[in-house]
Amino acid sequence: MKDWPGPRDLVGYGGRWPDPRWPGGARVALNVVVNYEEGSEYSYPDGDGVSETGLHEGGGGSGGPPGRDLAVESMYEFGSRVGFWRVHRILSERGVPATIYGCALALERNPAACDAIRSAGWDVCSHGWRWIRHAELSRDEERDHIRRAVESIARSCGERPLGWYCRYGPSANTRELVVAEGGFLYDSDSYADELPYWLRVGGRPHLVVPYSLAVNDAKFVRGSAFTADDLFVYARDHLETLRREGATSPRMMSVGIHLRLTGQAGRAPWLERFLDHALACPDVWIARRIDIARHWIREHPADG
Repeated sequence: MKDWPGPRDLVGYGGRWPDPRWPGGARVALNVVVNYEEGSEYSYPDGDGVSETGLHEGGGGSGGPPGRDLAVESMYEFGSRVGFWRVHRILSERGVPATIYGCALALERNPAACDAIRSAGWDVCSHGWRWIRHAELSRDEERDHIRRAVESIARSCGERPLGWYCRYGPSANTRELVVAEGGFLYDSDSYADELPYWLRVGGRPHLVVPYSLAVNDAKFVRGSAFTADDLFVYARDHLETLRREGATSPRMMSVGIHLRLTGQAGRAPWLERFLDHALACPDVWIARRIDIARHWIREHPADG
């Protein structure tokens, strides 16, 4: 078990990954992440003095007005007003369990979505109090944001979050503050592996369940994918490679969805096709992130 923080770990499992012993002998543990950010992004109404510039339909070249960008605000509103319900339908029709990367303030502002999340049995991993860059917060500010996120999600969704994931990247303090908070089972602020791993943080064992931006619908607005077929084929090939390798070395796969992106009618079919493909694979365990974390804690405890 490595200490954190410390030198970068460029070795990891060193090519000798442990057998995760996924349920049913699965070769791949597949986690579908629904990012719920709409209503927590940078905005004039929340006193930021800027409008959000990232991951929206206008793309990087829209420019927008010099002040408040009402177009971008409405693109985000689409995600919570329409996109959520389209993605919810796709997942619910197939009985697919999902993980919400939930920004606390965004969830507060849509009680109907919180009711649907609870009814579906999806777990909520805290995506912060707001969808802002934690690396720009002071240590005290970040501690307060973590506390507020926990309290808010508990009120909105009926139980506190057990996982943590920042917007894009954490600060140098995030992991230590998450561990010090005391109630989290894991964080996902790493893209470094295809299996969970343990670290020692402040003298305590701490589980990291890594995320991935490889299969993520952000590719639609970053020029890597245009049609639903583009992302479906890429996601399918990613899963099939892991399935083949999983005959001797089972792994984990994360799929990232944004409501304002996949929630658009012309893009949503990629998710439908991919889930139908995954559900037809007997060696794929589709699980919530908290289920994967608890499985790892049970099968590969920190002192094991």
